Amino acid sequence: MSAPAPSPLAIVEAEPLPRQEEVLTDAALTFVAELHRRFTPRRDELLARRGERRAEIARTSTLDFLPDTAAIRADDSWKVAPAPAALNDRRVEITGPTDRKMTINALNSGAKVWLADFEDASAPTWENVVLGQLNLIDAYERRIDFTDPKSGKSYTLKPADELATVVMRPRGWHLDERHLQLDGRPVPGALVDFGLYFFHNAKRLIDLGKGPYFYLPKTESHLEARLWNDIFVFAQDYVGVPQGTVRATVLIETITAAYEMEEILYELRDHAAGLNAGRWDYLFSIVKNFRDGGEKFVLPDRNAVTMTAPFMRAYTELLVRTCHKRGAHAIGGMAAFIPSRRDAEVNKVAFEKVKADKDREAGDGFDGSWVAHPDLVPIAMASFDAVLGTKPNQKDRLREDVSVAPGDLIAIDSLDAKPTYDGLRNAVQVGIRYIEAWLRGLGAVAIFNLMEDAATAEISRSQIWQWINAGVVFENGERATPELARKVAAEELAAIRAELGDEAFESGNWQQAHDLLLRVALDEDYEDFLTLSAYEQLRG
Repeated sequence: MSAPAPSPLAIVEAEPLPRQEEVLTDAALTFVAELHRRFTPRRDELLARRGERRAEIARTSTLDFLPDTAAIRADDSWKVAPAPAALNDRRVEITGPTDRKMTINALNSGAKVWLADFEDASAPTWENVVLGQLNLIDAYERRIDFTDPKSGKSYTLKPADELATVVMRPRGWHLDERHLQLDGRPVPGALVDFGLYFFHNAKRLIDLGKGPYFYLPKTESHLEARLWNDIFVFAQDYVGVPQGTVRATVLIETITAAYEMEEILYELRDHAAGLNAGRWDYLFSIVKNFRDGGEKFVLPDRNAVTMTAPFMRAYTELLVRTCHKRGAHAIGGMAAFIPSRRDAEVNKVAFEKVKADKDREAGDGFDGSWVAHPDLVPIAMASFDAVLGTKPNQKDRLREDVSVAPGDLIAIDSLDAKPTYDGLRNAVQVGIRYIEAWLRGLGAVAIFNLMEDAATAEISRSQIWQWINAGVVFENGERATPELARKVAAEELAAIRAELGDEAFESGNWQQAHDLLLRVALDEDYEDFLTLSAYEQLRG
């Protein structure tokens, strides 16, 4: 057998990494190049379509279910493909990046599923992109271990039947991978992440009794789901695995996708596994799309918008009904709390909140839910065990009692809560702290006992932008202005310096993070994604 031809892809401005040749093989890069040639033009068209739809929302300040696809919604006969055995019970899923320690801990966590994240929980340095792939290959080959250099503690995998099933999340459609280019043009990060993972692991996973399973982030329309489905069809033929081997769970974390849930499942029906109800990205999407809509679309502090808010309740209830009507899993939101090793009282209060949240989701008909820390797995598991018992899911609960009108999903003004000065301060604090860590290559960051990811920074900067542009007056009488935001940011930067000391402060990216947050929060033109600007400043 002759060696594969050299890949047409160029690796640009990337420091060589240990064992990268195991991931960046000519055959794998040739596959990624073929994905790029075939599908990036459609990706580009769909990104342009996002802008057109945003302009339409700016003009009308409303959204509705699509008239053109009414027949799909009305047809009760179609269902998604049955869940494979490895994805039939998803009652607890843990999320996290694919660094070596997290890979072992997540697989060992006792959760049914690990969302192995190349997206919001991973800053896309070249090292994270490539070595994350290598860690997954090593895990499947059972040649992964890790010794913490600080504590000396060693980590190894449990027996295979005790490990979580991996569902991998590639980057969103809007992000490119600057280190891989074809004819001077970067390849979409989604195609890099998907392509490398699928090429190396599809057959390996089948041999393990599982398969290549994916979470699809930041989808905005059923046409974007159609693009993914076409990619799956091509990829399965290319590597020679049966059609339908792939399974995809779509995150309904944009307001436009909330109006197209059935159509998204329909487009992916041979490969669909379910839908997931996000939170921060969903709120970020509401701000982004309805930023011209006036006072009735102004969100209060992010922590005041719980999943029991009427418009969030409409969204989650509709998601469960939609999924179960079509035979798909409905997966609930994130429990982001990080247990404190020092404060038992903080833990007690937080654990009670997590339990209440998971009890509500299980009671509403969700088939599973997310946690960010292994200590939360037993709490979430108990909530779903109490409802499911020995059943793997509750897709038989059709929730035909649910009826959601188009206006219910955007009834932001049904909330009594208002923006507060403390909310502004928290948005600035968390925004600076998260962006600073992201610029150091960390995508999942513990801040104030919560595991935060890129969606946190997006909702933080979006709320600052929205409150300023809406002329919000806080309870202390101060109006949200660029000057006030700069004042609060300067105070927070000084507080961080005092907390860390001059030497540690200067060795970090604090001023850079402060400046970037203010730029995207105060610019007159709202930037679609903070991570696009941040990626330009990301080293590595």
